[in-house]
Amino acid sequence: MTSQLTPSPASAADDAEFHEDIIYPQAIPFLLVHLAMLAAFFTGVTRNALILCVALYVARMFGVTAGYHRYFSHRTFKTSRVGQFLLAFLAQSSAQRGILWWAAMHRHHHRHSDTDQDIHSPRQRGFLYSHVGWVFNRGNDVSDLSAVPDLTKYPELVWLDRHPYLPATILGVACFALGGWTALVVGFVWSTVLLYHGTFFINSLAHVHGNQRYVTGDDSRNNWWLAVITLGEGWHNNHHAYQRSTRQGFRWYEFDPTFYALTALSWLRLVSELGAPPAEVVSNERRLGRAVVEKVARQLAAEIMAELPHLHIPTTAEIREFAERMLASTPSMDEIVERAHHHLAELVSMHPAGPLPAGGAA
Repeated sequence: MTSQLTPSPASAADDAEFHEDIIYPQAIPFLLVHLAMLAAFFTGVTRNALILCVALYVARMFGVTAGYHRYFSHRTFKTSRVGQFLLAFLAQSSAQRGILWWAAMHRHHHRHSDTDQDIHSPRQRGFLYSHVGWVFNRGNDVSDLSAVPDLTKYPELVWLDRHPYLPATILGVACFALGGWTALVVGFVWSTVLLYHGTFFINSLAHVHGNQRYVTGDDSRNNWWLAVITLGEGWHNNHHAYQRSTRQGFRWYEFDPTFYALTALSWLRLVSELGAPPAEVVSNERRLGRAVVEKVARQLAAEIMAELPHLHIPTTAEIREFAERMLASTPSMDEIVERAHHHLAELVSMHPAGPLPAGGAA
């Protein structure tokens, strides 16, 4: 394959100055699709068109959650080559760009979640940019094929990625042939816009609102109503805690229709080897990896420094008390506190105010 590799999203972002107030040209078609929803005033809204809208939303959301996310981005289950292509086609019928682009961007997000290299972090760029603005930044335009070598070996996936809106176009034409302008506007356009924002809420709202059962070193949260509208993706903190799980609702009461559908498909032998979270992950008894401990410890040290009334290093007990208020329960608390204490010592020693006051160290 001839090389079409582009700079990673992080390096592209470094090369281009970030502007929150710019409307990028790529946003114009997106805005036009939203305006097209208003055509329903002229076409009318029928019961059949609304049923079509709901059916297309659910089917294509499954393409996004099972296809784009759980299969192509995280490889949490297996399917045949034909099944893989059909899943990719269904995912791209959502008009959310190509399968390789989507998977590459999502993998980059997990490597740098909520750091300054994250392409859609509310903490770093604000809610609106994390929700939709990042999609239209020219630095994020092209698929970073180096991030998805396991996918680029399939020529049919590369071809589909080069024609990202072909499946959506075919679906739109089919809707028009089935029910005319009403089916096109209400069935296809309305469901497409709802799909956009249902998906984007996971990038934005699921990093702002909800609860954090697991310490993941980022702002991912669990949100039950997001799980309802995204077929199970709202258990986002669960997902960040263990990305190889097909099931994102770790507890029996956590609604995860995508997993239920994939389980049914596994009974038909259309998919196989569905990933499951280990028991110690579900019960929050697994110790954190070194990278997560280090990331959380740095965040904890920064938070403590911001609240210190005077320049000093808190005792280990004081750091632990602060950590227990800030963090979810974790068996790695001692490691986090130890590393935070180390970073606090470094921060204080580098402070221009001079040496520590007497008795400041633990």
